[in-house]
Amino acid sequence: MNLLDRYLFRHVLGACLAAVGLFGFVLLLGNAIRDLLGGVLAGQLPALVFLKLLVLLVPYVAAYALPMGILTGVLLTLGRLSADSEITAMRAAGISVWRLSRAIFALGLLGSGLGLYLNFEAMPRARTRYQHELAETVRANPLRFIIPRTFIRDFPGFVVYVGEKEGAQLRDFWLWELDAQQRVHRIVHAENGQFDFDEEGNALLLSLHHVQVESRDRANPEDFSKPPLVGTFERTEQVRLPLDSIFARRSVRQKLKWLSYSELRRRAAEISQNATPEGLRQKMELRLVIQEKQQNALAILSFALIGIPLGIRISRRETSANLGIAVALSLGYYFLTVAINWLDRSPELRPDLLLWLPNLLCLGLAALLFRRIGQN
Repeated sequence: MNLLDRYLFRHVLGACLAAVGLFGFVLLLGNAIRDLLGGVLAGQLPALVFLKLLVLLVPYVAAYALPMGILTGVLLTLGRLSADSEITAMRAAGISVWRLSRAIFALGLLGSGLGLYLNFEAMPRARTRYQHELAETVRANPLRFIIPRTFIRDFPGFVVYVGEKEGAQLRDFWLWELDAQQRVHRIVHAENGQFDFDEEGNALLLSLHHVQVESRDRANPEDFSKPPLVGTFERTEQVRLPLDSIFARRSVRQKLKWLSYSELRRRAAEISQNATPEGLRQKMELRLVIQEKQQNALAILSFALIGIPLGIRISRRETSANLGIAVALSLGYYFLTVAINWLDRSPELRPDLLLWLPNLLCLGLAALLFRRIGQN
C-alpha cells in the first residue's frame, strides 16, 4: 500500500471503529434494558454477573453493528474529503475513483472476514453461553424474583405480593388467582409462609399459615351482588408457582441462529435423508440461517462499496446527515432480509436464494453510482 492507500485506510478505519462502537453501544444498551436492567434494579442479578452478561452480548451486537458502522465510516470520511475538495484534487492528479477505492475495498474484505467469524463462531457461542449464564444465575437463587412490597406478575395466572421476606420466610403474603380473562376469582392472604424450590418440576412451592381465602363466582367473578365465600385456615396445602415463564429449565433451547458452523453442518447431515414435509421445512430453515449469516457478512463489503460513490456525491461533512443516510440504508437492508425470512414456510418460492437480493441490490446501486461518478 502506498502513501495514499495508507492515508485513506487509516482515516476510514478510524471512522468505522468509532461508528461501530456507537451502533454497538446503542444495540447493547437496548438488549441490556430489555433483558437485564430490570433484574439488576430488583436485586435479582448481581453486578458482577450483569457485567459478565454484557460482555457476552458484545459479539451478538457486533455482528449487526459492523455493516452499519463501516457504511457510516466510509460516508463520514469520503464526505469530508469531498467537501474539502481533496477528492477533486486527487482526481485532478489523474487518480481515478476506482483507484481511490482500493484501500476501502481491502477494508471491506477484512470486515467481511471478521463478519463471517462473528456470525458463524463468536456470536453463536457467546449467545448460547449468555442464555445458560442467565438461567443458571436465576436458578441458583430463584427466590430473587420475590421482591418485598412489589406486585409480582411473572407467574401465569397469579399476582403475588409479599410485605416482608427473610430468606425463604414470608410475612403479609397476598395471592390473587386470575381466570383466563385476567379477572380475580380467588384472593389468598396469609400472615406468614415459606417458599421451597422444586428443581425437578421447575416451580416454587408455597406453604402458608394463618390463611384467609376469599372465593368469588368463577363464571362471573366481577358480580359483587353475590357474597364471596370466605374461609380461614391454620395451614394450606402447598401451592405450585411454575417458573417456566421466568427462566428456562436446565436445558436451554438452542435456536438455529445460535449454532456454530460445525454444529449447523452436523444438523444438516442429520436431516439430509428426511424427505417428509416436516423435513423439507427444517432443511429450508437451516439453509435460511446459513444464508443469512453469509449475507450479513457480505453486507459489510456491499455497504463499504456503496458508501464510496455515495459519500463522494453527497459531499457532506455533517455527522448527522451521514448517520441518517447510513441508518436509512441499513434499515432498508434488514427489513428486506426479515421480509424474505417470513417465506420460510414457502420453500417453493426459494427464500434461501431470495436472501441474495438485498446484497445484489446494494452492489447494483454501487455499480450504478460508480459509473455516474466515472462519467463526471
